[in-house]
Amino acid sequence: MTDARNAADATASDPSADALERELTVLFRRARAASGELARAVHPELEPAAYGLLVRLQEVEPERATDLASYFGVGKATMSRQLRALEVLGLVAREPDPADGRAFLMRLTAGGRERFDRVREARRAAYLRQLSSWHRTDIADLARLLHALNESPPEVL
Repeated sequence: MTDARNAADATASDPSADALERELTVLFRRARAASGELARAVHPELEPAAYGLLVRLQEVEPERATDLASYFGVGKATMSRQLRALEVLGLVAREPDPADGRAFLMRLTAGGRERFDRVREARRAAYLRQLSSWHRTDIADLARLLHALNESPPEVL
């Protein structure tokens, strides 16, 4: 039986499904709390959800708001509101999209990049301290598996 079929055959009472739900619940709750602290470290008025938006922009900028909304699975209005808040704080700026005069591309400002980089380095150092007893291949495996989870359609998440 394939791994995909094993996962599909899992029932709600499956101990592995119970363990997965429990561990993801703890991870998500901790991540939400950490996002608030990280956001405040970037800027005292930054909303917690916006930290992840800065992470994505840093990786793919410049990026259209519609593409960001699609990536995070949120509506265009929600993304526009979040980006506008980041603009007001001076963390991101918009520029005309050369491929479409009606659209804009978003990117970090120099000040936004400096603030974000400082906080991100501290976060990475904290991760490495927390996982200091782990073997590097286990850390790489965790990153790979989390990436695979994040790439799958969010049915229940």
